[in-house]
Amino acid sequence: MSLFIDFAYQSLNKYGEELCGDKVEFVRGDGFSLAVLADGLGSGVKANILSTLTSKIIATMLASGSSLQEAVETIASTLPVCSVRGIAYSTFTIVHINDDGSTYIAEFDNPELVLLKENRPQPLDRREVEIDGKKIYMTQLQLSEGDMLIAFSDGVVHAGVGCLLDLGWHYDNIVKYIQENITASMSPTEAARKLLLAVNALYMNKCGDDSTVCVLKVKKALPVTIMVGPPVDPANDEKVVHELIESDGLKVVCGGTTSQIVSRVTGAPLDVSINYENPAVPPTATMRGIDIVTEGVLTLGKAAEIIKNYLNADEDKWDTYSLNKKDGATQLAKMWLQQCTSVKFLVGRALNPAHQNPDLPVSLSLKLNLIKEIAAILRQLGKRVTIEYY
Repeated sequence: MSLFIDFAYQSLNKYGEELCGDKVEFVRGDGFSLAVLADGLGSGVKANILSTLTSKIIATMLASGSSLQEAVETIASTLPVCSVRGIAYSTFTIVHINDDGSTYIAEFDNPELVLLKENRPQPLDRREVEIDGKKIYMTQLQLSEGDMLIAFSDGVVHAGVGCLLDLGWHYDNIVKYIQENITASMSPTEAARKLLLAVNALYMNKCGDDSTVCVLKVKKALPVTIMVGPPVDPANDEKVVHELIESDGLKVVCGGTTSQIVSRVTGAPLDVSINYENPAVPPTATMRGIDIVTEGVLTLGKAAEIIKNYLNADEDKWDTYSLNKKDGATQLAKMWLQQCTSVKFLVGRALNPAHQNPDLPVSLSLKLNLIKEIAAILRQLGKRVTIEYY
């Protein structure tokens, strides 16, 4: 069974610093996923340079087939030396997961990664190896659907130093917090934010060190196919609808005219709801064989807005966004953020006269650009996205 690695990370800068001294690189290659969390010496610009170089070099070299030893040796010969401390130094955690779940982890001076299986922390069988004078801990294991890996920088362990906790949060207390507060239903974004909200609270909103949480969740591949708008040539109606119906995974229809086309071709009745779950979002509908039926451009635009707000929120607003509302835009946003692993858009290019009304917002006349914008956001989230036009 092919697995999908859902991934997210969040960072808090050291108080008063413009740049974060931690850096995360994620690569989704042919048959594997690779994440690198690096923590540069100190903070600010110097730490940012060190961590950026470390994460980028490791990710690029390992993704292209180089060995870990080659990557570490390259880092040692590349990193600039700190003029104050006289050393070049960046810690790192590497997670390499193949699509069949076989995994290796390499850790150098970062806090030990946490593995959750069925919401229970599991011990890692770590063995020490020495590469270029560095003691690196290696772990090989087999992951399965539902497993979650949580890596973090030492700023998380030090949370509370000089504020609420004299000696910091401590690793064991972090693991306990993760077990009690991170659930299997959470997306990686939610899990990372949950942990960093606690870190920020312990630092009393003035982080004493750069703090980063990186979360990888193993999921079963779940594609979604979305039909948006009628084809330019009505002769293609049946072709597009059959492609939708015969696709694997979730099936979504966006648009009043589009849903009527699907209903006519499939013979499944269209039942439009009269309940407005959200006054700003048109009501949804139901149709046999279709998972979500929504209005078109307005709902898609609101869904895109929800995702952008959700992803770009400042840390003081992280816990104010809910994906549990029942309106069509929130359903689409939740599906994109938490459920699906790949998205195919079947985009009809027939013009909708309503969208050409000059009194309506300009964005309503830009359906194709809206789809491209959503696709770009989904790709940033690590989803595989394709667009077919009709």
